[in-house]
Amino acid sequence: MVSIKVGDEIPLGKFIYVPYTPELADSSACGLPAKVSTDAWKGKKVLIFGLPGAFTPPCHGNHAPQYLAKVDELKAKGVDVIAVLSANDPFVLSGWSRILGFEDKILALSDFETEWSDKLGLTVDLSGAGIGLGKRTTRFALLLDDLKVKYIGVEEDPTQVTVSGVEPVLAAL
Repeated sequence: MVSIKVGDEIPLGKFIYVPYTPELADSSACGLPAKVSTDAWKGKKVLIFGLPGAFTPPCHGNHAPQYLAKVDELKAKGVDVIAVLSANDPFVLSGWSRILGFEDKILALSDFETEWSDKLGLTVDLSGAGIGLGKRTTRFALLLDDLKVKYIGVEEDPTQVTVSGVEPVLAAL
């Protein structure tokens, strides 16, 4: 159950990601993981969209591409940081983000054990799907300003992209 709402300050979160470098254009490169915490977002406008898994049909074919297509528009509206959050490991997220062409436009953050997602009530148990997904970050969009929630859209059905899509976020800006 979602436990965060508009006006709340987000709890501290710590994530692992593989920062984009030009060397990662070579598909055989892996990159070195780095850490980032929500403390780095103090005083910034941050957009996080969460999804159950890289390479899954709604995430790969619909959700993430919408955000990539609108990066310039989001930045023009004052968004400082755009990030995708998933329970995948940082190497999977790095490979996936390179295939989609995120480069340094969108950070691909790993919440591998859903620690931060749990704090916000933004997880979904997909064990029953029969495809090995288990507990995951659910599909959502979260717009923050100086660590305070300005917009949150959480999908009732994590296979759908409606309130978590880029258009509702743009409207909220």
